[in-house]
Amino acid sequence: MTFKSTLSDLYHEETNFQFTTKIWRWGAISGLLIAISIGSLFVNGLNTSIEFKGGTSFELKMSNKKVPSVADVRDLLATEGLADSKVQIVNNDTVKIVAKKIGKAEQNILFKKLSDYSGTKIEEISFSDVGPSWGKQLTSKAVNAMIAFFALVALYMIIRFEWSMALASISAVIHDIIITVGVYSVFNIMVSPATVVAFLTILGFSLYDTVVVFDKVRDNQKIWQKLRQTTYSEMVNTSLNQVLMRSINTSIVAVLPVISLIFVGTYLLGAVALLDFALALAIGLATGAYSSIYVATPLIVVIKRWSKKADNI
Repeated sequence: MTFKSTLSDLYHEETNFQFTTKIWRWGAISGLLIAISIGSLFVNGLNTSIEFKGGTSFELKMSNKKVPSVADVRDLLATEGLADSKVQIVNNDTVKIVAKKIGKAEQNILFKKLSDYSGTKIEEISFSDVGPSWGKQLTSKAVNAMIAFFALVALYMIIRFEWSMALASISAVIHDIIITVGVYSVFNIMVSPATVVAFLTILGFSLYDTVVVFDKVRDNQKIWQKLRQTTYSEMVNTSLNQVLMRSINTSIVAVLPVISLIFVGTYLLGAVALLDFALALAIGLATGAYSSIYVATPLIVVIKRWSKKADNI
């Protein structure tokens, strides 16, 4: 089968990929990813930004008409052991820096270097200490939001579909969050407030693809209950093949703006916060696209088998 014919079959809903017959393979892959993620969280933890740990914020305006460079500022900060600081360029003439707390002597040396670089007088460089309390409040609110989200999703899915689909969809969302957070832990990517917001956004994106698939399963299930010409597993597999192209298109359309945020926002505008948000979103979208096909839908079959609610499964 050529790529062209496969693509044609996808658009005409004529594919016959076997998703539900290889449930344990997908389960093993997801289980391994979850195990690595949880293991890394226990061993490495998360590399959180100063909003969660506390630090110092600096802001200075370029007085020598020199266009500031993020790379140059980072190199300057690295000489004082502040290489992991966040640097943002605003309007091509203002530099904003968020760094960990340093002693008074180190701060005076840094001010001198920043003054030499920008042409700004030392007394005109503004700075303020940032406490960890705001990050803790954000985390607390994010956890509360997730609990409320799961409760509402469970209620919605039970009313619109059935309890097995509610359980499968929530399991898929939890799967996506764990793996996304795990990626941040494994690769030691810094977690900022923008990242936490992105984690919450992932919840909705992850659920959307799953609902699209479940809608088709529900429609086909009504026909299946009358005819019983195939097994329940085959019916679910057929449903998934019928909406596969729609799921792929949805994921592509969702990822394109995120990619533009990463490249345009970061490399052209120098907005670090956009990178934090977009990167978490990109990882979450990729994980969500995977879970809606290989986790949530096959999980319905597993739940039905365990509960024995469907004959001829």
